[in-house]
Amino acid sequence: MKGGGGWGGGGGGLGLGLKSQRRWRGLVIGVLGLVILSMLVPLAFLLGLHNGFRPAPPGYLPEQQTSASNGFGELDHDHVRNTWNESEGDQSSHVRELIRKLGPTLPKDVLRDFTNEAKNKTIGRGSVNDSQPKEGFPVPPRGSLQSPPSANNTKVGAVIEVPLYTKDVHDVGKLCEFKFGSYCLWRKEHREDMKDSMVKKLKDQLFVARAYYPSIAKLPRQDKLSRELKQNIQELERVLSESSTDGDLPPQIAKKLQMMEAAIAKAKSFIVDCNNVDKKLRQIYDMTEDEANFHMKQSAFLYQLAVQTMPKSLHCLSMRLTVEYFGSPLNDTELSLAQKYLDPTLHHYVIFSNNVLASSVVINSTVMHAKESRNQVFHVLTDGQNYFAMKLWFLRNTYKEATVQVLNIEHLKLESHIKATPLYLSLPEEFRVSFLNVDSPPMAPIRTEYISIFSHSHYLLPEIFQNLKKVVVLDDDVIVQQDLSALWSLNMEGKVNGAVQFCSLKLGQLKKYLGENSYDKKSCAWMSGLNVIDLDRWRELDLTETYRKLMHELAMHEGSSEAVALHASLLSFQDLIYALDGTWLLSGLGHDYGIDIQAISKAAVLHYNGNMKPWLELGIPKYRGYWKKYLNRGDQFLSQCNVNS
Repeated sequence: MKGGGGWGGGGGGLGLGLKSQRRWRGLVIGVLGLVILSMLVPLAFLLGLHNGFRPAPPGYLPEQQTSASNGFGELDHDHVRNTWNESEGDQSSHVRELIRKLGPTLPKDVLRDFTNEAKNKTIGRGSVNDSQPKEGFPVPPRGSLQSPPSANNTKVGAVIEVPLYTKDVHDVGKLCEFKFGSYCLWRKEHREDMKDSMVKKLKDQLFVARAYYPSIAKLPRQDKLSRELKQNIQELERVLSESSTDGDLPPQIAKKLQMMEAAIAKAKSFIVDCNNVDKKLRQIYDMTEDEANFHMKQSAFLYQLAVQTMPKSLHCLSMRLTVEYFGSPLNDTELSLAQKYLDPTLHHYVIFSNNVLASSVVINSTVMHAKESRNQVFHVLTDGQNYFAMKLWFLRNTYKEATVQVLNIEHLKLESHIKATPLYLSLPEEFRVSFLNVDSPPMAPIRTEYISIFSHSHYLLPEIFQNLKKVVVLDDDVIVQQDLSALWSLNMEGKVNGAVQFCSLKLGQLKKYLGENSYDKKSCAWMSGLNVIDLDRWRELDLTETYRKLMHELAMHEGSSEAVALHASLLSFQDLIYALDGTWLLSGLGHDYGIDIQAISKAAVLHYNGNMKPWLELGIPKYRGYWKKYLNRGDQFLSQCNVNS
């Protein structure tokens, strides 16, 4: 038994010996593999294969360059960079200058790699530039660029995402306007001279010198040039620490700049290691690009905030009038004028507005050019917040023999309206539409048009004015330059809405929102601003119910409320628009700087559609004079609130 036990124990020892030998052989093979790899990696690096192992940034697909000599020149031909170069102006010009200065010292493979990566930063950056279009394919923003309107907004604005029929779009200069709207036009008109152009130039020189200094300091027998670069760097650092604008710079700064340029020119004459230069160049490029994008978006947001917020002076006017209304005993003349409000033989004008001053200018300009003001009745529909200010203003101010009625839309009692749902005031809807025509030539720029249409409140007109047969609807951002009495004798041939057609925008160009087969794609869009409404015909066709049904149906399928409003309003009047002569209404004074003065003088009504309203400081200066001359400058509240001072 013992012998058998010893044999069994010996067998177990042999098995352990074999396992240890196999483990030892595995370790030897692993060590040999590591040694071979440690020899191959340096060899591959020395042969220049390291460029192939460099990881591509997220979202980047490498492009094969047709010519390595293109270098940084490709950045100048990149469509997206062209767009921002035009819109950002001086903010990015020094980047291109720096690229030009550094270009000659960089080898071709570094230039090619940096060009690819720079393109990728614009195309695949992610959250920073998510809304920027890819090269050659301008894509609309994902949603509205404007913030939700506040209670004091003068207009409700929206950006309609129209599909762009792109071909090879080379001229993308209007992408700024496509993305930020009239802000880009306003900024171009109000561009100021840079007060820190020399400071920026000095900073660029400092960046270049810092990029070259480490490489020059390592060169043998170049101690003099190294000291010269270091002294110039320290001197510029001291100057820039004390200067933020050109006015802060010392008188001898031109000489210091020449010395720095001479030192950099000497440094560029030596063959140096490009790694540090490449690193510094990437830093300034990324920093400047991010800074320019940030400032562009910030200034565009502040512009939108300014145009959507009621100015302090107008808010002051409304508050002072409201306080005065409750503090002063006033003789209400509503009862004595009730008969005129309901008389269908008179000329009735309707204005939806929450702006005391704007509605006053509309009425004043209309009355001043009327051949006979006695038969004119103006109905101003406003909200509860501005109702008492409006009441007092139109009781204090007279407009020849015209009659003015102020209605609080929130207190109206309409039979068809659901009692549990409160009424609210909605002003004409404004849209900015950017698109390319299908038949446009390849070089055609993106077109941006501004249109305005009826809002929800407009579809209550037949119920609010049940005794009237016809009304003329005026937006509160118009002024009248001629007598409008001829509108009341129009034969509208069974149509409901007499409007000026806007044939720069065809309904077919809005097919993404209007569908495919429910309308005539060649028909023109129509504009609010000046509209002759046949209320009898409206009631006969029950267009209010048609509009409500469209809104309900479209709201179930479309996510954008702006798209629903545009769709429903345009299609509610399909085949029911009576085209007015184009001289009745001239639009664009709130966004277009290039309107002909002769066209302005011939138009019966001027429409300030767009963001740059005439009562705002952002309004287009050369058009504001037409609006200001109808202000009642003698009113004490205007002077107290510094309105248009």
